[in-house]
Amino acid sequence: MAATGTPVLFVHGMFLHAASWASWVELFRTAGYAPLNPGWPGEPNTVAEARQEPDRVAGIGIDDIVSHYAQIAGTLGTRPVIIGHSTGGLVAQRLLDQDLAVAAVALQPPPIKGVANRAPSSIPVGWPLLRNPANRRRALSPTTRQFRYSHGNALTTTESDTLYRQWVIPSPGRPVFELVSANLSRRSPATIDAANAARGPLLVLAGGRDHSAPAAVVRATVKRYRASSAVTDYQEFPDRGHSMPIDSGWREIADATLVWMRRHLR
Repeated sequence: MAATGTPVLFVHGMFLHAASWASWVELFRTAGYAPLNPGWPGEPNTVAEARQEPDRVAGIGIDDIVSHYAQIAGTLGTRPVIIGHSTGGLVAQRLLDQDLAVAAVALQPPPIKGVANRAPSSIPVGWPLLRNPANRRRALSPTTRQFRYSHGNALTTTESDTLYRQWVIPSPGRPVFELVSANLSRRSPATIDAANAARGPLLVLAGGRDHSAPAAVVRATVKRYRASSAVTDYQEFPDRGHSMPIDSGWREIADATLVWMRRHLR
């Protein structure tokens, strides 16, 4: 098991507030780690404030988010484990590739550069933002119906709507544009050295019913990591959608993460 007090840095994804990690933070602290869940750059401290002040995150891109968490990781005294969900999963991989993390867990991450996303289910997820180029400079929230499709499709409507009321906040549109154009950009912020053999262990998790990060696309990312001799593990939860770290089944995902960490962090 990792030494007592090993820092664990949680990174949330699009449209969710950092406080959505609260249950994980409590569990990991009880397990002997030192968890922290700061928000994206500019993100207010509460869901209510974030909804009232969307312009505070408008225009923020993936590189800005990575730099923000890199700075936080650098203040911890020792390299943390970084656990990220969705876009936060890409951030976790970036920081692991930069040797700023001792290990990383990427829950339902978007594809890295070099992986094509041809899954039809993901088109309705990004289209509300992508249909207007001006959204690249804005911060927007999904509707309850859009959230149900992108995150809560494996849940009851009641649970999906409850999660929406609890945690959904405006997010910058820029990361979505950056991810969609990743394979066309020479300097894409989704670029990762998949052949890096010097990095720490990586666990990638997928949900079999995920519309936002379809399991087939997540597996394609994992396949690229075969170029590295570093540890890359994959686990799929067949009946789970994109809400799996925050919905009523979150503990199954968190426990699987803890088991993996105890195996790889001595």
